[in-house]
Amino acid sequence: MRVAGLFAGVGGIELGLEQAGLTTALLCEIDPRAQAVLEHRFPRVRIEPDVSAIAQLPPDIDLLTAGFPCQDLSQAGKTSGIFGRRSGLIRSVFRLICDSKPPWVLIENVPFLLRLDGGRGIAYVTRNLERLGYRWAYRIVDTRAFGLPHRRERVFLLASRVGDPASCLLTQDRPAIESEADGAVAHGFYWTEGTRGLGWAVDAVPTIKGGSAVGIPSPPAIWFPDGRFATPDIRDAERLQGFPVNWTRPAEKAGRPSYRWTLVGNAVSVPVARWIGRRLLGQPATTLDLPIVELSKSAPWPRAAFGGPGIGRHAVDVGSFPVTRARRHLHEFLNFEPMPLSRRAADGFRGRLQRSSLSRPAEFDDALADYVGRAA
Repeated sequence: MRVAGLFAGVGGIELGLEQAGLTTALLCEIDPRAQAVLEHRFPRVRIEPDVSAIAQLPPDIDLLTAGFPCQDLSQAGKTSGIFGRRSGLIRSVFRLICDSKPPWVLIENVPFLLRLDGGRGIAYVTRNLERLGYRWAYRIVDTRAFGLPHRRERVFLLASRVGDPASCLLTQDRPAIESEADGAVAHGFYWTEGTRGLGWAVDAVPTIKGGSAVGIPSPPAIWFPDGRFATPDIRDAERLQGFPVNWTRPAEKAGRPSYRWTLVGNAVSVPVARWIGRRLLGQPATTLDLPIVELSKSAPWPRAAFGGPGIGRHAVDVGSFPVTRARRHLHEFLNFEPMPLSRRAADGFRGRLQRSSLSRPAEFDDALADYVGRAA
């Protein structure tokens, strides 16, 4: 299967699909720093800078992928909706689908797509897919299912004119594996937050993001079992997304080294894309043997669903772990020396946290106070 990747970022979807056996034929990415990564990692692939300038897809494309910009949809962004300045580029995706009619389409975005404006975003996507003759299925998938200590949920929507996307995406389901909160494991959190959210993650980092509350790309922080507070090295951040070490290093030729955090935070987790690619190539004929409920027009969009022309829309009771790979403890997973959280950063976070009503273990406040005191 040949792939055209729109809004490719640093190629997370495409790398995962190639690991599954698919071939990348076209990439589109406007960010020059992400382009530098793509040019280095996919040297034989044509790269277009502007999705709105692509007149038509190559004729032999089997799968069109689009992790379209989430800044207008994310709770961490401005939530201006599906027709915001950046997320509104989804219109270009549907123009290309309409003109080229690829057999398969894969769309990735943040879970808030299902809730923002009463689900207007996902309604727009599914309605237009149905109008063009595509059956579709989506589910929320957690990166932790693939053995990485990174709590990252994203919506993956698969659509097809020739196959059954539900049998590919929805027929595998495993119980979520949650770590016990105790002093023997590390805990991740957002040190740039502390007022409205904490991002508390047990034995994992919270979602690595492209931005932060203080307006800069920044890594999450980790409270280690030995009392340290630190942020992971960018090379471990790449590994937490399933990339090889230094995958984003070519971006330093086109921008500041710190921008690599933005690129990693905006990327798609590689093993999730690999799993989808393997499901696609396997073309499972399995029928859904899961609880299914027909969706009414007034019902909220569920965490997993399928539909299409002539078959209606249905909610499916599946979780965010399609598989369960063995997962190492976060503090054991890290290969590179973390950067100690500065006293100023720790004290500022502690002040915001004390003024908030956010839920957290009492021992966390004590450990943070002790760390600030020792760092003085």
